[in-house]
Amino acid sequence: MNLEPCNHQGATPPCSDLIISSKIPRVVIGCFDPFKLVNGTGVEKLKNVGCEVLVGVLEQEAQEINKRFFTFHLKKRPYILLKWAQSADGFIAPLKQNRTQIEPVWLSNESSQRYSHLWRSQEQSILVGVQTVIDDNPSLTTRKVQGNSPIRIVLDPQGRIPEESHVLRDEFDTLIFSTKKRTTSKELVLSDFKKILDQLCAFLHQRNIQSLIVEGGSKTLQGFIDAELWDEARIFTSSKVLNEGIKKPVINGKQNRNYLIEGDRLEIILPNPQKER
Repeated sequence: MNLEPCNHQGATPPCSDLIISSKIPRVVIGCFDPFKLVNGTGVEKLKNVGCEVLVGVLEQEAQEINKRFFTFHLKKRPYILLKWAQSADGFIAPLKQNRTQIEPVWLSNESSQRYSHLWRSQEQSILVGVQTVIDDNPSLTTRKVQGNSPIRIVLDPQGRIPEESHVLRDEFDTLIFSTKKRTTSKELVLSDFKKILDQLCAFLHQRNIQSLIVEGGSKTLQGFIDAELWDEARIFTSSKVLNEGIKKPVINGKQNRNYLIEGDRLEIILPNPQKER
């Protein structure tokens, strides 16, 4: 087992009871469960009935598999993944006056875009700032792959989100964080925005949302970076050159992996240990 078997009644019965009733004599576990209702009690229960228990086998790999769960319980917030695409000369979008349509500007190639949509299907929520909605009118769904679309979150301090936006008009779930009340079929969360990122994390933790992918724009991404509220960044660098535009976020971390995807370079960046929050 990659995680300690539970010892409490939740949505399903305790895993430890099933192991005991099945008379399994030996259990190998990757790591302890940090959840306060488990955290060692599952192992203790198995040992008390004479089951041989070995904990810590491939522990690092087990923690990697459960990183969203661990972050949620230990840091009281979702696992936060930052994602953006940038041009070869360091811009994430052209200047607004150089754009002719209100739709996303894709810098990455089709294969990279499918990866982005696959990642969306693997996370519980996705966030953008209101300026991205105004400029791009994104759907923020999993159109290019099969899979569930995440809950969409828009940070909209001044209530500027256009009524015709996809995130307001389609059938998918959307949360709007704003200081202003408005009539909308989507859920509105009122906030003072003085500590919006902390308030956001607390709200998502309360809702049991364990992961969040942040897709921009640059100001929103930089806000999470500067607040040291991120666990992983996935950055596509395209071969396209814009010459001018909106500059990419500034991020410091350690490169974990590096891939080439049909001409796009994908970097996986993790925070430096002293920067983790």
